[in-house]
Amino acid sequence: MFVMSIVSPANGSDVCVGGESRRSGSNNLSLLLFQLSSISKAINSTEIPVKEKHARRIILGTHREKGAFTFWSYALGFTFPSSSILCWKFCHVLHKILRDGHRNVLQDCTRHYSSMVEIGEIWGNLHDRYGQLVTLYSKLLCTKLKFHTKHGDIPANLEITDEELERAAGTDINNVFQLSVEVFDYMDAELRLAETVLRQLNSSLAMTTLTSSQCRLAPLIQVIQDCSHLYHFAVKLLFKLHACLPADTLQGHRDRFHDQFHKLKNFFNRAKEMIYFKRLIQIPKLPESPPNFLHAASLAKHVKPVVVIPNEDEPEMQDDDDDEPEPLIEVDNVTTSSVTTSSVQQVDIFDQTFGPPNGGFDDRDLQIETLKRELELLRAELERVKAEAQRYITQLKSQINSLEAELEEQRAQKQRALVENEQLRMELESQLILLQTYRLAQATEQRYNKLKEKHTELVSSHAELLRKSADTVKMLSVTQQTQEEVERTKQQLTFEMDRIKQESDMKACCTLPPGLFLRHLQPSACPGSAHCSLFCQTSEQINSSMTALQTEKERLMRSVSEKEAELSSLRQTAQLQQSSLQQERDKTSRELGELQGKLKEKTSQEEKMKQKLLEEQFALLQGTITEAETIIQDAIAKLDDPLHIRCTSSPDYLISRAEAALGSIDKVKKGHADYLRNMSDAGTLLRSLTQFSHLTADTIVNGSATAHMAPTDHADKLTENCRSCGTQSLLFLGEMKSKATLQKADPATIRIIIQKILHLGQELRPKGLDVRQEELGDLVDKEMAATSAAIEEAVRRIDEMMSQARKDTTGVKLEVNERILFSCTDLMKAIRMLVIASTDLQKEIVEGGRGAATIREFYAKNSRWTEGLISAAKAVGWGATEMVESADKVVLHTGKYEELIVCSHEIAASTAQLVAASKVKADRHSKKLTKLQHASRHVNEMAANVVASTKTGQEHLEDKDTMDFSGLSLIKLKKEEMESQVKVLELESMLDNERLRLGELRKKHYEIAGVPLDQLAEGNGETSSLVNPVTMSPKPLKPSLMKKPPLAQKPNIPPKNQFAYSVSFNFFFLFFADHCSQ
Repeated sequence: MFVMSIVSPANGSDVCVGGESRRSGSNNLSLLLFQLSSISKAINSTEIPVKEKHARRIILGTHREKGAFTFWSYALGFTFPSSSILCWKFCHVLHKILRDGHRNVLQDCTRHYSSMVEIGEIWGNLHDRYGQLVTLYSKLLCTKLKFHTKHGDIPANLEITDEELERAAGTDINNVFQLSVEVFDYMDAELRLAETVLRQLNSSLAMTTLTSSQCRLAPLIQVIQDCSHLYHFAVKLLFKLHACLPADTLQGHRDRFHDQFHKLKNFFNRAKEMIYFKRLIQIPKLPESPPNFLHAASLAKHVKPVVVIPNEDEPEMQDDDDDEPEPLIEVDNVTTSSVTTSSVQQVDIFDQTFGPPNGGFDDRDLQIETLKRELELLRAELERVKAEAQRYITQLKSQINSLEAELEEQRAQKQRALVENEQLRMELESQLILLQTYRLAQATEQRYNKLKEKHTELVSSHAELLRKSADTVKMLSVTQQTQEEVERTKQQLTFEMDRIKQESDMKACCTLPPGLFLRHLQPSACPGSAHCSLFCQTSEQINSSMTALQTEKERLMRSVSEKEAELSSLRQTAQLQQSSLQQERDKTSRELGELQGKLKEKTSQEEKMKQKLLEEQFALLQGTITEAETIIQDAIAKLDDPLHIRCTSSPDYLISRAEAALGSIDKVKKGHADYLRNMSDAGTLLRSLTQFSHLTADTIVNGSATAHMAPTDHADKLTENCRSCGTQSLLFLGEMKSKATLQKADPATIRIIIQKILHLGQELRPKGLDVRQEELGDLVDKEMAATSAAIEEAVRRIDEMMSQARKDTTGVKLEVNERILFSCTDLMKAIRMLVIASTDLQKEIVEGGRGAATIREFYAKNSRWTEGLISAAKAVGWGATEMVESADKVVLHTGKYEELIVCSHEIAASTAQLVAASKVKADRHSKKLTKLQHASRHVNEMAANVVASTKTGQEHLEDKDTMDFSGLSLIKLKKEEMESQVKVLELESMLDNERLRLGELRKKHYEIAGVPLDQLAEGNGETSSLVNPVTMSPKPLKPSLMKKPPLAQKPNIPPKNQFAYSVSFNFFFLFFADHCSQ
């Protein structure tokens, strides 16, 4: 029912009757079934990209039926919620038919707009990687449908001329403004989808050669096509808007365009780097900076980006379930007698395709011949395409190798950046904590200084008050002494007055007797006047004395009263001063007590803060040690991580890491000593521990990576030392983490182990790296000149030997010697031409690759390649010298012919090394490289001539004794046979021992040359245990480097292979030159 409803024609005029109707219906049915098969194979839940042939058949079907009715009738039967991959591929196919299908496809898709919105909403609510892409893709398709439905003049493939764009925009500036906004929205939807796809690929580290990655990348081809046209539309519309509107009004448009420009440029640049897009699409190049819309003249500089799709299809392998080619023409060998319904149908199809036969003549045989010729041409074209594809595959593989090396380098840089970022973050956090602690300590110090100043001020005021108190006490004592002196003086005066009275009384009584005295008291009774006068005089004297004494007494009394008044005033002053002093003492005592309490409180707070600071510093130390232990434990875990086995490192880098780790140990010891002296400042120890943990972990990881390329003994020692380094580091950090063992923590054991790792790294270094890189350029020229000089000297000596041989020998010996020396001379001339060609090619390489750098800088930058050249030049010069010595011995009959043969092989191997070392950096199309290759082949021919001449001469000069068996009995013959078997066994034993010695010599040679033994073991022809490793990619595995067998085993050298030694050395030198070039 479904098929018949699709087959039924939409236009009644197309309906035919009779046989023509049946033929047309059968043809349409076959084409319809073919289209439905292509839809089912293009849209499925398998994570592979949509094949171009299926999409092309679907697009052709839309042109046949002039719409997308069949596509949507079949697509609506899909269970979209069941598979996000199916929805993704459906959106991809829908995008392709919108762009390349019939113009009526847009109308048919608009009818199913709600279905597309529903698909986006379903997967937008689910957490699925493809679901996110389906949501963005459905939004993009809905935006595309709305845009082209609104602007019918712009086709779905956006391919219109500038005049058609002008007509679509119109003359109304508002319409132009609105159209530019819609173009920006359209571009945003395209760029969001592209950014999400690329971000998912970057997050999963997927490669573009995987089908899972190609399934995501395939729709971006249509996105690139749309974006190139939309970018052109945006530029044209913005220039038109700036011609009509002010610049300030369009600032938002310019900002939005600049943002989209940078995103689009980034998208195009990343797409150009992907190998998947290089064979499918030519991505245009955008200008370095966006156009300047403020200058109308910039429009002339704008170049429309053009996307080019190559005409030839991608080579696709035929699937098992794939259908046969579309039966446009069928040619069967049918006879006129066996006409059936199928033959009539085929003839009808042929007639519909090519028209009726000319004049009724059946020209199918002619067409068959034509088709056969076309088939042959197509086969030849197919072979050419296959050869071109193979060439492209080879180029892409080389690009893959270079990109993988670049990727590894970027990963290493990323890892180093992450480590440095973490280290800087830790240092910043420690600096912030130390800064806060310093500010807190500074504030505490300021408060302590203020309290100290206040305390000093109080102490000084208290001392001043004590001095005043002492002065007051002194004044009081002086006053008391003065009062005591006044009292004494008063008592003395009183005593003197009493004494004077008594003396006067005693004098009066002693002068007159009592009777006489009484008579004198009666003057009238005194008879004489003499006695009266005497008494009067005595009385006057006594009165005057009394008056004087009275006056003195009054004066003393006044003095006493004054002294008493002064004493009372002094007592009052002393009492006032004493009371004020007591008050001051009390006040000072109270203030001193308060200050001492505050000082004790501040001291206790300071002690608490110091203790808290010490605890915080120790907590920071413990946190840093914990992080350091985590870093080192992670490094130890990588020693047993199977994913780390493929990681490799060079001995040079290991040595640099080990030396840096030793330097960090010194810093840790210094920081540890500083912390023990001052435990309030752990900044130095924290920084040194952080650096120590990172560098030690880096040394462990790189030591393990270096062990993967080292010989077995060195690898075991290196791995064990790395493990011991991690263990001892954890023990040291554990001791640092505890206060009890902090004092005795010592990293001396770690230093010893890292020194062992450093010594092993130095042993693993190539022995030829003892020359400074600045001297490499001069050394190359010197070695090449020395090689040329050695060859010239060899030619001169061979000429001398030729002259001497002609004098000393004749006959067959002279002929043999001349042949050998002539072949040696030819070989030396060929080597000289090879050295000249190598020198010319080397100069071309240096001039072409050094750029603005000097020749020395170029050699220093490419040090491994330079060392390969030096080694090859030394080997050639040494081989030439040894060959001359061997030839001299052979001519003088003191040497062996085998020595000359081996020297020839050695010179061939040395010249092969020189050619390989010169070839690795040369341009493959260089004429000088071709000349060098011709010279190399000529050297090989001349070396073969020397070997042939030597063997021929040896055969001519050797005496072959015929064996005489006459007179030998059966027993003697048996005895001779046994003796011969004994000699054979002895010679075989000697041969085995010599082969073992040869293997050891080669092993030591490779060690001195600096080539890892595991690489040599892998490169000598041994197959890996993983013959067919499992891979997620359907592509064949890329060929690995040719590798050598284990050198410690007995080399399997066939006895008749003359060039086995030289081939082995050629193989080694080719590998060594390739190793140097990397």
